[in-house]
Amino acid sequence: MGNFIKEFKAFALKGNVMDMAIGVIIGAAFGNIVTALTDSFINPLLQLIPGNGEVGGAFYIKDVAFTYGAFITAVINFIIMAFVLFLLIKGINRLMAIGKKEEEAAPAEPSDEVKLLTEIKDILANK
Repeated sequence: MGNFIKEFKAFALKGNVMDMAIGVIIGAAFGNIVTALTDSFINPLLQLIPGNGEVGGAFYIKDVAFTYGAFITAVINFIIMAFVLFLLIKGINRLMAIGKKEEEAAPAEPSDEVKLLTEIKDILANK
C-alpha cells in the first residue's frame, strides 16, 4: 500500500498532471466567460430576430412546446470556445516552431571525445 501511495504521489506531482489540472480550471473559468458573453450580448440579439422574446423560438407538436433556444445558445458557446482554442493552439504551435527553427539553425559543435575519435579514425584510415 505504501508503494502505491508513493507511485500516485510521483504521478500526481509530475508537471503534465499539474499542467492539465491548471488547464481544466482555466478552461472552466473561460467557459463561464463565454457563457456570460452569450447570455448578455448574443442572446439579446437573437431575441430580436423572432420578435417574441425567446431565443430561437419554439415549435409545438400536440401541445408540447419544443424550445430550441438553449440548444442554439449551447451551439454558439461551443463555436466561440472552439474558435478561441483553435487560435490558442495555432499561436502555441507557431511559437514552438520558432523555437525549433532556432535549434535547427545552430548545428551542435562536436564534443572533444568525438573530435579525438575522428582524429584516431583518420590516422588509422591513412595507415
